Amino acid sequence: MLSLFLSVTAVVLAISLTRPVQVVYARCRNQPGDPGYPAAADWSTLNNTIGGRLLRVVPSVEACRKLGCTEAQWASGIFRQTIPGAMNAYNWEQDYTPPAELCLLNGTTCAQGNVPLYAVNATIAQHIQAGVRFARAHDLRVVIKSSGHDYLGRSTAKNSLLLWTAYFRDITFTDHFLVGGADQGSAVTVGSGVGLKNIYAAAKAQNKMFVGGTAATVSAAGGYTQGAGHSAFSPIYGLAADNVLQYSVVLANGSYVVVNSASFPNLFWALRGGGAGSWGVIIDATFRTFPIFSATLHTVNLLTATVEQTGDLMTLHAKHISDWDNVRAGQYFYLTGSATNSTLALNTVFKGLDGNSSKAQMSAFLSNATALGAIVQGESTITAAPNDIVGFPDDQSGYNVILSSRLIPKSIYVHSPSSVGAAYKQLLSQGIRSVLGHLVAGGQVSANANIDSAIHPAWRVAKTHLIATQLWDDTLAAADVLALRRNFTSIVRPVLAGLAGGPSSGSYSNEGDVLEPNPQVTYYGPNYARLKSIKAIYDPNDLFIVPTGVRSEIWNADGTCTV
Repeated sequence: MLSLFLSVTAVVLAISLTRPVQVVYARCRNQPGDPGYPAAADWSTLNNTIGGRLLRVVPSVEACRKLGCTEAQWASGIFRQTIPGAMNAYNWEQDYTPPAELCLLNGTTCAQGNVPLYAVNATIAQHIQAGVRFARAHDLRVVIKSSGHDYLGRSTAKNSLLLWTAYFRDITFTDHFLVGGADQGSAVTVGSGVGLKNIYAAAKAQNKMFVGGTAATVSAAGGYTQGAGHSAFSPIYGLAADNVLQYSVVLANGSYVVVNSASFPNLFWALRGGGAGSWGVIIDATFRTFPIFSATLHTVNLLTATVEQTGDLMTLHAKHISDWDNVRAGQYFYLTGSATNSTLALNTVFKGLDGNSSKAQMSAFLSNATALGAIVQGESTITAAPNDIVGFPDDQSGYNVILSSRLIPKSIYVHSPSSVGAAYKQLLSQGIRSVLGHLVAGGQVSANANIDSAIHPAWRVAKTHLIATQLWDDTLAAADVLALRRNFTSIVRPVLAGLAGGPSSGSYSNEGDVLEPNPQVTYYGPNYARLKSIKAIYDPNDLFIVPTGVRSEIWNADGTCTV
């Protein structure tokens, strides 16, 4: 550890000597080379305080070169979680802004880019507390990361101190969880380093079900519920944030607190839907659990030959999307294609139905799709415990991707289904090749509108969440990446926002566009003023600032200086 720490010191000194001149802002956090930046002795003291767990952080490319990663490991979200500087979408590790600092898999050089310099490799809350107090004392840029499953780049930042929670992995079940002396029933408490895959497996062993999404590496106690947390079972049980009973959190002042409806209720309100990374470092969270049940996953692909046919198919899907309301099914409907042929992959989850009953639920839509000229392929069903059919075994990672999204109100599907098909046609015609659809609202999500939390009210009237995606490979020059990102936002946002009801429409803050021009409205809606007031109480100096997060509008894109 000593040799590792000495190499860290050498890197910091090198950065100090090469740091470019900065624009003058009203207030800036200390960066390498600033008089207030920690000296080597300060870092050594922190390292000793946390038992030698201060790590030098490098981009995933450099880490994999040293580790000799296989191609499978590079593309594995589970493996990448073991690398402190790795993001699943590794474009967030790059700094494309001139002068670009890149560390690309096919490159010959490797700059630090947008990756933290140090990480507190925490295994107990006291490690996080020490890291927070150190960052406060030296006015450092801080980021929080568990797995790196983050589509807005909030878990990484240039010249920052990473508070790494990947090894908070305890899972504890109880049949009687108490909040303020009141029994809340069956629950599970999970550390913020536990991914959904592991929670599903642990819950199955207890004959329990946990409401979560499909991704293996999403940390339920991390940013997932701070955004809202959708699931194929949300139409039955509500959003994941609706089912949170308690958080354990390290605040910006370094204190460790238990947050629930009886203790710090205003912070409890904010943590459920108020945005990832803005409130403190979550050590663990407690969720309601439900008795295990049987479920069926129905899968089918539909192929179209023209963009007009694709638009007609998506209009048809919009007309049929309420067919499954009576059984409160959840569905992922993913369209990939071009201005000519496309493929719509549907994965529909039915609680309590067998394979034949599930096929019967889908038959009207599939019959009409065939009549439309779409080719139906690969219809199949799997009936099992939901724990086994909802979550992925791993997450495809190590690629470049950005997203843009909107929550689409139920009223659109009822009164204007053709506008859904028209939006798909427009996106495909403008070069967008992938639109991910999620039937994860309505039902209990709407019924839970009476829950007092920071979840965007758009969730309570939504039917679906639609996401357009943009990928690129590493042959694209840094300047072209910046242009592509701006172009993507300018193309997609008007289409999805128009479909959702206009500029004030809402989106899921964990699966959106970091370049949203008004994220306060898009991700938080009418809750934003209250969120800012709570932020002022618990983080008055903005230690926890993330792109698109609460009060991020007064900081530059790097979160290093106020503007």
